[in-house]
Amino acid sequence: MPSWRPGVPPGDRRQPRSSEPEEGAWVRRHLATLEAEGQIGVHDGRGQVGPARRGRPAKRYVVTAEGQAALSQQYSELAAQALRFVAEIGGADAVRSFAERRVHELEQRHAGALAEAGDDPARRARVLAEALADDGFAATARPVPGGHAIQLCQGHCPVQDVASEFPELCEAEAHAFSRMLGVHVQRLATLARGGHVCTTNIPITPVRRPTATDPPAGTSRRSRPRARSGSTTAAAKSGPRAAAGPPS
Repeated sequence: MPSWRPGVPPGDRRQPRSSEPEEGAWVRRHLATLEAEGQIGVHDGRGQVGPARRGRPAKRYVVTAEGQAALSQQYSELAAQALRFVAEIGGADAVRSFAERRVHELEQRHAGALAEAGDDPARRARVLAEALADDGFAATARPVPGGHAIQLCQGHCPVQDVASEFPELCEAEAHAFSRMLGVHVQRLATLARGGHVCTTNIPITPVRRPTATDPPAGTSRRSRPRARSGSTTAAAKSGPRAAAGPPS
């Protein structure tokens, strides 16, 4: 008598499909193991944006300090020693130059993908997040309430320990994001300074670009002087009277 497998009709030789409940249970067991080992922790997701869902609230996990330390950062001390030597020989300017050169390679590597994304800041932010995720930064892009900005979140930083001593690395990366996205970004938190993720605020409100017909910077059409009819005649008439004074 042929054997029958759950989920497969009798006589069907195909492999049974993996059920979503079973996959969900496996994921939950894996998360529970990582949480028990101290590799991840539950993050308070209150205030997060997104559509409300039925059922019990979903848990949001972040990598803990122990988890970050386990993500292959054994060269951090060597890198810190090298930057200390650079600072000793060339000063703070040399450290900033190194940081700018490092992010310049990042800009060149993803210039093509951002060019294909067009001028929409929101789309460019999502493309940048995907590119950083491919680089191992565990990056995501999420909208903020009001729809005027996107937060770029990086859950992993390979130079986190070094950046805590040399914040020039974080500053140079933020400047690179501004150049890559074409907008002024703002760093809200960094892993190097104790944040659970590196968070960068990216405005996505369309900004009107200047055109050839616009007035020079610092002026406006309203601030341009206007010639008033009769002003010259009035000044000419009032001038001599004011100079002559009252009659004796």
